[in-house]
Amino acid sequence: MEFLDSDINVDVIGFGALNVDKLHTVENIACNDEESFIKSQKDTPGGSAANTVIGLARLGCPTSIIGKIAEDDDGDLIELNLAMNEVYTNNLIYADKGNTGKVLGFVDEKGERCLYVDPGVNDEIVLDEINLLNLSKCKIMHYTSFVGDSFKTQIELLDKLNDNTLLSFDPGMLYVQKGLKELEPILDKTDILLINENELRLLYEDYYKAIDCADELSVKEIAVHILDEGIRTVVVKKGSEGVFAITDSEECDVGTYECSVVDTTGAGDSFNSGFLYGKLNGYSLEESCKIGNWVASKAIEGFGMEKFPNLKDLKEFIN
Repeated sequence: MEFLDSDINVDVIGFGALNVDKLHTVENIACNDEESFIKSQKDTPGGSAANTVIGLARLGCPTSIIGKIAEDDDGDLIELNLAMNEVYTNNLIYADKGNTGKVLGFVDEKGERCLYVDPGVNDEIVLDEINLLNLSKCKIMHYTSFVGDSFKTQIELLDKLNDNTLLSFDPGMLYVQKGLKELEPILDKTDILLINENELRLLYEDYYKAIDCADELSVKEIAVHILDEGIRTVVVKKGSEGVFAITDSEECDVGTYECSVVDTTGAGDSFNSGFLYGKLNGYSLEESCKIGNWVASKAIEGFGMEKFPNLKDLKEFIN
């Protein structure tokens, strides 16, 4: 299903890598000089931005995604999955050659994981391939990471965004490892920073410890500094300990919900879906975090997006 009409109104457009997650369930994740065995294997369309916009679409929000796929089986699987989940495909870019991105994932009995990325054509996106007319009416642009040069295209696109479009940014470890200086062009435009605690500390802690002449900083202390830099909303995902979020006028620390963990892959992306749903629908910061945590708790009860809740499920939770 390909939509060519540039007048389509969407709430959120994602911009990030499109991959097929080739998930292997294993007895345990092997370290150096260790062996394990594969119990089962499943191909699941993925990519951080794709997971988030698909999640939002399931919650009733019109979404689209900027991404690149090749004309191969994995590309067909990604396109079909987007269409089946009612994500508009009018911003997909099709490569003439090369392979669609893939991630080899290994998930143990506790739901912990390790990932190996083959970016394929993901890293070949240039600004001229993006239809800027399609971006003019979106409410939120959601950035996630690429392995290579498409990062530069994300930076180039910033000046083309509508002034009324909010920029949501989940850097992931790939971008955090670039450091503050390289991420500065995106961070300077970011309205909503969605980041986990490990990433937050790696990216910011040493910088702000030097400013404060402190040996250690709390999550809140780091987040307050980030607000002072101009980012309006800082959301710190803390895994099983929940989430901390802060704006100039609101602050909350929200716990998680009990669930039966099957696969934590994409848990942060699922949280993003719920949180951005709350943002789009006028919920408070705390309410948006609760929605995000609840959505994530449902999503990790299955592989990929198979257990991701729909709008009916969410309304039952809210009510």
